[in-house]
Amino acid sequence: MRAPSDDLAKPQEGGSVSSGSSEASTDPLNPEQDEGWEDAEPDEEENLQVKDFFSDETFPNARAMLEFCQDQHGFDFVGVQKDLGLDFYSSIKLVNYLRSAAKAGNTNPDVSSKELFEDNKYLQPVIEDDALLFCLDELSDNQPSSQPAISNSAKGKAVDGDGDPFARIAELEEQLQRLQSQFNEYRLTVAKTLDERWNDKSSDAQADPSKQVLPAPKDDDSHYFESYSYNDIHETMLKDRIRTDSYRDFIYNNKHLFKGKTVLDVGCGTGILSMFCAKAGAKRVFAVDNSAIIDKARENIFENGLQDIITCHHGKVEEIVLPLNKGQKVDIIVSEWMGYCLLYEAMLDSVIWARDRYLKPDGLMVPSHCTLHIAPICDPDYIAECVSFWHDVYGFGMAAMMDKINDDVLVRHLDQDVLASEGTPFLQLPLHTISTADLTFVKEFETKLQRDVDGLDGWCIWFDTFFLPDRTKSPSTGARAETYKDEGNAFTTGPGGKETHWRSGVMLIDRRKSKQGQPLRKGQKLVGSVEYRKRKGNSRELDIEIKWDAEGGEEKGGQTWFMR
Repeated sequence: MRAPSDDLAKPQEGGSVSSGSSEASTDPLNPEQDEGWEDAEPDEEENLQVKDFFSDETFPNARAMLEFCQDQHGFDFVGVQKDLGLDFYSSIKLVNYLRSAAKAGNTNPDVSSKELFEDNKYLQPVIEDDALLFCLDELSDNQPSSQPAISNSAKGKAVDGDGDPFARIAELEEQLQRLQSQFNEYRLTVAKTLDERWNDKSSDAQADPSKQVLPAPKDDDSHYFESYSYNDIHETMLKDRIRTDSYRDFIYNNKHLFKGKTVLDVGCGTGILSMFCAKAGAKRVFAVDNSAIIDKARENIFENGLQDIITCHHGKVEEIVLPLNKGQKVDIIVSEWMGYCLLYEAMLDSVIWARDRYLKPDGLMVPSHCTLHIAPICDPDYIAECVSFWHDVYGFGMAAMMDKINDDVLVRHLDQDVLASEGTPFLQLPLHTISTADLTFVKEFETKLQRDVDGLDGWCIWFDTFFLPDRTKSPSTGARAETYKDEGNAFTTGPGGKETHWRSGVMLIDRRKSKQGQPLRKGQKLVGSVEYRKRKGNSRELDIEIKWDAEGGEEKGGQTWFMR
């Protein structure tokens, strides 16, 4: 979940990050400097707008907002203050903790302990000029909303009948002075927090260059989730009609499965699948994504008026807590988790975790099955154009450019005529029962050549995806998506179907490391094995090893390719 402190790491536009110097002109939080804070304390004549914690409603004062919050959301802010014994600063942290949770889509944040929001990052306002923060002193005094005030028509008379109005004025001035003092201290605390974050490491580095802290390398997840934060990749997927139409058609053609049901969308992206489910009659949809695209998804959902059905949750599905009652599960999990060669990016691990944690025993996985296929290829035109090309470039040899040229899995859409045989299924993944341990495997295959070839140039791997409405059923043996006619629907990423954004995985044989390709005859049998394993350096990447042997011939070999 994105913390509200993200903005702390960025200097104000047009300004500079504080370097710990005494230059007040560059410190927007210096209490000695009034510029920029004149409007921090709202004028009595201005219309104060206090935003509700969990909706977009605004109110003229804090008490009205808190009463609404208690009535509509069942959240008693003042009660939490009392129960946890919160002082002024802890109350500020509580406000920003609640604002942060609401921004992330959590309308029922845990407030059982003040340790949940003791981090100083919650001193940084989530909402700019949050009017509620200016009212905390009044709330902490627990003044009733009907507190007497000096009436214009009763000047010179006692406010409470026989009291001293000048004493009341003095009391109010003292209260205002206390509030101003507390906010000066608050700004000092925030400034100190900023300085510590910005300057500690740089000061150490200046004092002793050997202590300079280099940026930590990104972990497996950081780059992965960041790559899904931008529009381009989502535009590509949405424009893949084979992909998107398959999900839409299954959901809309099976509205009876979704009507009144609770759905979990793992890796929701722009929210398109969640919106399909809502339109099909789902009662409640949880849309989960750990990339910044979740903010756009939330806006998309509001734009289409589906916010009462779909709630967005920012974070890894393994780390967030869905707002379900104890023992409650979801009826359906929908997810577009497939990667290149099916298992690249390892998103299926998260979907399986979500299934085991949240899906009812009789719940439905959408899609329900995937099947991996392999076929040998013979494509001398491509080899000549993209590999042999380096032997003669305008009359110059550039063999150095061929180094590792065959090490990586290529992503290409192939024509069927480059296949030397039909695709052979080597693994079916039943999404209702498969485990993460099953995603690292060695599977054997066997195929017969459909034509004579001068030699094998490589291998092609693709997958079929099936959407079955009954979790107890599986695609029939030998079922192929491009000719599928049974219940539900399916699509293929292989040469037998229309091109998708996944295309196929193409693995070219490095003939510099193995015996030259041998001629093979139509009907000759090829046997071998395919191994999938996660890369040691990055668990979201793949190593794919293929071994093969042509019966009755000399063609035999083995090679590992990298999907990265």
